Amino acid sequence: MSGTAESKSAESKFVSRASGPTQEHAYRRGPRIVSLETLIPHDVMPGLMALRIHTDAGTVAAERVIGHGETYYVPTAAAAVIHDFMAPRLLGADVMAIESHWRFLYERITAYGGTGAEMRALSAIDLALWDIAGQLTSQPVWRLLGGPVRDAVPVYNSCGGPFYGRSNRKAPSASGWPGHGDPGQPGPLEDNWACMNTPGDLAEELIGLGYRGMKLWSFDAVYRRNGGHYLSGKDLEEGLAPFREIRERVGNRIEVMLDGHGFFSLAAARQIAAGMQAVRPLWMEDILRPDSVHAMAEFRRSVNVPVAVSEMLIMADQYRQVLDAGAADYVMIDPTWVGGISGTRRIAELAQLYNVPTLMHDCTGPFTLLAGLNVAASNTGVAMQETVRAHIATLYPLLIDQNVVISGGQIALSDRPGLGARWISELFDPAHPGYRVSQLK
Repeated sequence: MSGTAESKSAESKFVSRASGPTQEHAYRRGPRIVSLETLIPHDVMPGLMALRIHTDAGTVAAERVIGHGETYYVPTAAAAVIHDFMAPRLLGADVMAIESHWRFLYERITAYGGTGAEMRALSAIDLALWDIAGQLTSQPVWRLLGGPVRDAVPVYNSCGGPFYGRSNRKAPSASGWPGHGDPGQPGPLEDNWACMNTPGDLAEELIGLGYRGMKLWSFDAVYRRNGGHYLSGKDLEEGLAPFREIRERVGNRIEVMLDGHGFFSLAAARQIAAGMQAVRPLWMEDILRPDSVHAMAEFRRSVNVPVAVSEMLIMADQYRQVLDAGAADYVMIDPTWVGGISGTRRIAELAQLYNVPTLMHDCTGPFTLLAGLNVAASNTGVAMQETVRAHIATLYPLLIDQNVVISGGQIALSDRPGLGARWISELFDPAHPGYRVSQLK
């Protein structure tokens, strides 16, 4: 018997040492993670992966504390990473060991170049863990991050429509995106159609609602037709015309921005920048793809329009290289692509060292927006938060129990413990074809 006990003890110590001190610590303190649920709501937003992390914190009379997170794009792959790769680390672990989990998972996914679905999976996990931390401490996440630094976060409207990112399908389908905005159609909240066909009216409407700025994708159709290497005079006029109409109608009463979605080569990007100079945009965003820091730096040096870079960056060191090269007037971060709140705050704080303001991206799901708001509430370097009013009005009410409210061009800080909302619990139906769960046994 003694020999058996010693063998078991030795085996336990060996496993603990092999897993590393961060894992040993993570498994021995605090409330535990008991299950991980993912859902792909293909009938609402097929590109979205919703996550819930269940804990054993709480009482029999009250619901157990559940954390909420998300990511976007290739959701089945991100969900598979969580269940097939990350669940063994997380199940049974201390739910409050956020930094321990982040470092452990980050170091292992980067060991094999994991910056795609792996980083998006880590982002969703991190959001849910911060949400749990807020609930367990009865504080909003922004307060745990050191806020508040403001009472409300200024926002602008990205001109997407009600069906941008939405599906009417009743069965699972591919969630691929063509990579450019759809043209939309006339109707309420059809901002992608209005920004090209009635941009002055749209600007007046947004000003009346208090928005600080509006972002257009007015060169997307040019790219769809002709690619991104050559723009004729007619192409340039098509993309610039909405901006000119907005300025003629409302002057400087609203900021305007251009999103190029990374479609254009350096020569074409310079053409666009030269034309945009006259309409005085607050920034031009991702006119170039961010796959060459040298090209981005050359672009910024050669134009007289502020440049924003880039929701397409993922790793903190990519942002460092952009900042070192002087390639950006603004840096844009998507919290559910760069490693969650833990990754976002690192990048935002890095940008502050360079005196470069940060922009928060959201053209995807509600918890991306909520994560950005919590970081913006705790970091003075965040300039603005992106919103899509069509998503907030039509999609988010189908997904979360408490929607965000924009008033006077701002979103007030939520005092609700955690991130500020919860997934509608009925979404996580085990009979749903997009549902998957991993549980502590």
